[in-house]
Formats: sequence, C-alpha cells, structure tokens
Amino acid sequence: MTMNRRAFLAGTGGVMAMSGIGVTGIARAARVKAVGLQLYTVRELFASDPVGTLEKVARIGYREVEFGGGNYDTMDAAMLRAAMDRLQLRAPSTHVAYEAMAKDFAAVVKMVKTLGADTIVLPWLAEEQRTDAAFGTVIAGLNRFAAQARDAGLGFAYHNHDFEFLTTSGGRSLYDRLLDETDPALVKMELDLYWAIHAGADAAQLIDRLSTRLYAFHVKDMKKDKSMTAVGAGTIDFAALFKRPGASQVAHFYVENDEAPAPYIPDITTSFRNLSALRF
Repeated sequence: MTMNRRAFLAGTGGVMAMSGIGVTGIARAARVKAVGLQLYTVRELFASDPVGTLEKVARIGYREVEFGGGNYDTMDAAMLRAAMDRLQLRAPSTHVAYEAMAKDFAAVVKMVKTLGADTIVLPWLAEEQRTDAAFGTVIAGLNRFAAQARDAGLGFAYHNHDFEFLTTSGGRSLYDRLLDETDPALVKMELDLYWAIHAGADAAQLIDRLSTRLYAFHVKDMKKDKSMTAVGAGTIDFAALFKRPGASQVAHFYVENDEAPAPYIPDITTSFRNLSALRF
C-alpha cells in the first residue's frame, strides 16, 4: 500500500521521539547513502551566481551535486571545481546534451573530468529524435558514447522523462528499446522516479527490472494532481522504493524539482531534510 510520505515521516518521527531512536534509525534498509542535488532545480540562481548558489547548497548540507542547466557548460569548469573543493562538494555525474557529445566528445570528457565527475548522463532527447526513423540512430549514438566514455575512464547513463514510456517504436516503448538495444554493461540508467510514475510505470517493478543497470535516482515528489513538489510533500513512498532488491546498488540519490518555486532554497531544504531521514 502506498503511504503518503509526509504521513510516513511524521508518523515515524513521532514514534522515534517517544522511543528515543534517532532519525537515521528509521530506515536502515532504505539504502540512501548520500543526498545530492541536481542543479537544474536551481538553474536560474546558478546561472546568475554559480559560486553563491553552490555555497547555499552546501550550507543546507548537500555534499553531492549533479551539473545540469544554468548554462554550466559555458562556465569555467576549473573555477567551479575549485569552489566545490572549498565547499567539500563533489559532482559524481554531469548532464551533457546529445549534440555536445556528438560534436566533440573529447571536449566533453575534459569538462567532465575537470568538474571531478566520473559519469556522463544524457538527460534529454529532442522530439525529432523520438521517431521510428531517428531512434535507431540515437541508440547507436548511446552505445558509441558509452564506449568512448569507458575508454576515457568514465561511466555513462541515461536519464528518463515520461515520453520514453509513452512513445512507442516498433511496437515497444522507447524505454524498452533503450534497455533491449543498448549495451547493459556500458549504458546505465539514472531513474527519475517522478517521471516514470507520471507515465504510469510501476516504479517498484521497474527498479527490480533495472537492478544492476541502476546508477542513480532522481527524487522529486508528486502531488495528487500529479504536479511536482518537494520530497516528503507528496504521495510517492520513497522508503518502500529504496528498499526494493533492485535498488541495493544505487550509488546516488539526487533531489530534483523542475518546478521548484522561487526562491528555491526553502524547497531544496525541505527535500534535503526529508530525504536525509532515509539515510543509514
């Protein structure tokens, strides 16, 4: 049975307060190792003040970030890395557009390594890339990029939205084609739980199906009207999902809210606190 995350946190918090058990004891099986932030959530802040934004993120308690949005790819990567080092932040992975990889993969590798990341993530496909005619080329590109990443000492992953589950190609969903036709040893999956659930996918079954291909989770909550909200303010039972057998090897848990309301910091603070309650 799906439990409202707010009720879950409130209920377990009350029990722990009475029993004297600390918050981190509530879900040792939940497997959340570190709480990260996908910087697309604060893209407008980051675009105008990248270092100041990283300082605010670190002050909340985040120790991992994932670059994406905010025009980070036009900034001085060494400057960003120096700021992260000073703030004790690390960026395990970085979102990179398909077009950038196709144009100059060597430049992408240089940027990603300068930022300190070890994994390149493809975050999006344009509508024209989702057609029957184009998707085979996309899949070939993913396999090629993943092999190039491996040769450069990096990992590679794909981040979903909802269209992969809702768009069909050759009688299968695009997501099924991605899983069936990309190299499972090289092309991992960054599972955006909100978008998968928004598309009607059974997230628990999907997690177990992906299993060792799961690289990271994107974590944002869903209101009853299916709109986005901060972690713990919606209906998704993250604690149950993180306990799935297939989630046991997930390395990173990134808060993301594409529609976080300005001034953004309160929203990502709420998500950090609630997701941190699932750490062990």
